[in-house]
Amino acid sequence: MNKFAVCMALGLAFAPTASFAQVDLDTTRITCGEFVALPPADADGLAAWFSGWFNQKLGDTSVDLEAFHRNVANIASFCKANPKDQLFGVIQQAVNKAAKKH
Repeated sequence: MNKFAVCMALGLAFAPTASFAQVDLDTTRITCGEFVALPPADADGLAAWFSGWFNQKLGDTSVDLEAFHRNVANIASFCKANPKDQLFGVIQQAVNKAAKKH
């Protein structure tokens, strides 16, 4: 039994493990065309990340889900018509415009 336990421990120690490669993504290089071509789940995740990043820069810690969905729809609509524009710049312009209204 002891021999079995040692063999099992060694086998588990050297067994291949599932791992995920780290992926770096330069958000300033994503184009509008690439954004609108993403699968919905990926687009939602990216939009949430951008929303969090820009809101943090503004010091805003609240989440207005209706405004979030409306803003994402507006950005997606603009991006469909302007696929070569950089997504980061488009969002930055929208944030700047909204800040001027307040």
